Amino acid sequence: MRPLKMLITSSKWLFNIAFCVYIAGCGDRSGSNSSTATTTTDTAAGSTAIVTDAGPTFTKEGELYFISKASNDTIRKIDIELAETDDERAKGLMDRRSMSDDQGMLFIFPTAEEQSFWMKNTYISLDIIYVGENKEIVSVRKYATPLSEESLPSFKKAMYVVEVNAGFCDKYHVAYGDKIAFTKL
Repeated sequence: MRPLKMLITSSKWLFNIAFCVYIAGCGDRSGSNSSTATTTTDTAAGSTAIVTDAGPTFTKEGELYFISKASNDTIRKIDIELAETDDERAKGLMDRRSMSDDQGMLFIFPTAEEQSFWMKNTYISLDIIYVGENKEIVSVRKYATPLSEESLPSFKKAMYVVEVNAGFCDKYHVAYGDKIAFTKL
């Protein structure tokens, strides 16, 4: 009976070792710890473009200013992408892997009503800023969890929504009652 028990124990060890080797072989073989692939290409103009696997690239479509309710001074200016159609609003920042601190997305809705966003397929944590028809911030949802399908409601009527990197509102002291102004390019 003892040799059978040893055979079973040995088989379990061999299976575990083989399984670990298999899993290790499925990892990144590029030799880097980065999850982004980088490719350098020559363009027709002779310049070099760097392409990374960071999801969709940012396209500047306007500028947005956060304006202090207390002093009426500009708190911070960011470059924005616009989401004006149903398809653009549905896509939002999904699949985006990174965004700089001076970038964001402005969602423009046809009418002011209670809005609710989620983080499905959104890989970066965001601050979601709900803005009323008069361009005054009506609520802020900070540090939204990436990939979460939890509903993040505005609780008040909003005609605009601004998404920026998580921590933006704390860092620049953007809060309820502040205003926004924006220009389209």
